[in-house]
Amino acid sequence: MKTVKIIGVPEHFNLPWHLAIADGAFESRGIQLEWTDIPEGTGRMCQLLAEGETDLAIILTEGLVKSIAQGNPSKIVQEYISSPLLWGIHVSADSTRESISELKDDKVAISRMGSGSHLMAYVHAQNQGWDTNMLQFEITDNLDGAIKNLTGGSNAYFMWEHFTTKPLVDLGVFKRLGDCPTPWPCFVIAATDTFLETKSNLLDHILEVINTYTLEFKKIPSIDRTLANRYEQKLEDIQDWLSKTSWGQSQLTTATLNEVQNRLLSLKLIEKIEDPKVFLYAYPTKNIY
Repeated sequence: MKTVKIIGVPEHFNLPWHLAIADGAFESRGIQLEWTDIPEGTGRMCQLLAEGETDLAIILTEGLVKSIAQGNPSKIVQEYISSPLLWGIHVSADSTRESISELKDDKVAISRMGSGSHLMAYVHAQNQGWDTNMLQFEITDNLDGAIKNLTGGSNAYFMWEHFTTKPLVDLGVFKRLGDCPTPWPCFVIAATDTFLETKSNLLDHILEVINTYTLEFKKIPSIDRTLANRYEQKLEDIQDWLSKTSWGQSQLTTATLNEVQNRLLSLKLIEKIEDPKVFLYAYPTKNIY
């Protein structure tokens, strides 16, 4: 049995992995897939990849691209979620602010530098026509930290996945002022260069299993109820999320990669456009360029 370490956020997107692990689908191929939840998100996962503390990660596209551009020895091996991520834009429920335009000069609560909440704050500010050089950040580590930050009177706003924070909006902890979708497929599967150099033979097995599960995921009987119960969501919210979400089974295209790079470059978050081979794993039997 070969052990492979994998990390991801503790959110509904990753249920197919947990179902496959519970079914023994990886074990039947001689793989012990060890999953670890990372509530701190993409910034922390980039760090764990760079330090060799994990083999694989289910990670936000823009965060990984920025990290690889800055030297993270990892590669994108495949899309995971091919639809955009819907980022809710939140303030404390008792805030007097009612519109996004009122946030222009406010600080942004983020989990950490290089995280999705950090990078999407730039994308959102650019979309609004704000001066992105003026953005200021308060680091909260994770969602729980952001709750303490916003309800503690910081006056910051906070961007996080719409459906994950929906129960907090319903409970009157957060007020959502709007949403900002990513302009690209939101999650990819990443692997360290070391894993690809030493255990690439395991990758095909892992991808075959997870792609089978994601292809059939929406067809699982009562999957909406399973998701709602497991992630403490309202059934109608999960059904809405499922209708907006699609899973990918192919490598990220160079066109999409360059779209991400160009946007990060325009925001001065990377220094230059790199060749796609810097980011995308080239399968020995597949020509993706």
